[in-house]
Amino acid sequence: MSAWTVVIPVKELRQAKSRLGTGITPPARAALARAFALDTIAAAVATPSVQRVVVVGAASELAALRELAGPELAGVEIVDERPGAGLSAAIRLGIEHARERDEPAVAVLLGDLPALTPAELGTALEAAARHPLAFVPDADGTGTTLATALAGEALLPQFGADSASRHVASGFTDLTAVVPDSVGTGLRRDVDTIEALEAVLTVGVGAHTAEAVAALADGSLPHDHASFAWTGTSNRKGTP
Repeated sequence: MSAWTVVIPVKELRQAKSRLGTGITPPARAALARAFALDTIAAAVATPSVQRVVVVGAASELAALRELAGPELAGVEIVDERPGAGLSAAIRLGIEHARERDEPAVAVLLGDLPALTPAELGTALEAAARHPLAFVPDADGTGTTLATALAGEALLPQFGADSASRHVASGFTDLTAVVPDSVGTGLRRDVDTIEALEAVLTVGVGAHTAEAVAALADGSLPHDHASFAWTGTSNRKGTP
């Protein structure tokens, strides 16, 4: 089994999750984005086949994440993103860091997968280890949540709109097409909208997201209640 290095880009939280809508204030959106990132990172850290976790983002944001998580982020490698560089540049920077000394198998994982579990990520990486390049499309089938390359293979992922078709055109194997049982629901559900957040809560989310959502629901995080209809759905990794 490959020993993977996982690169997780974390967008500047003050600007993150704008598609959650105007009913949720910027501080609340930042808190949710922070929770999504922490749960994603925690899942990667706890995956046995993951040897290293590299998180790329603004130094101030990453310091806040580390302070919130405490020992949970112990051993995680932090790479300070160039200001205003954007997602693609942050990913390239993370891959360069991951392969600075050698050429490990590398996986790029989006940082907004609050329902992801270590078992799901481990199973997907096991399947990816059979292909030089592989990817996992999002729940809509058009975007991408995970892109992988085996040791020595160049990794040039293309996240964003319609990235699934671009990955196929670039020679990446769609794991949902060849081994659908290897791709868990939590790995495909990134969260950009209120509808996506409500949907992922029915799957089950990590402890950080559960706490942030509970604060949103009870008004501790300011928002327009009409824009968020969560009713306290239990989740598999902790119930708020």
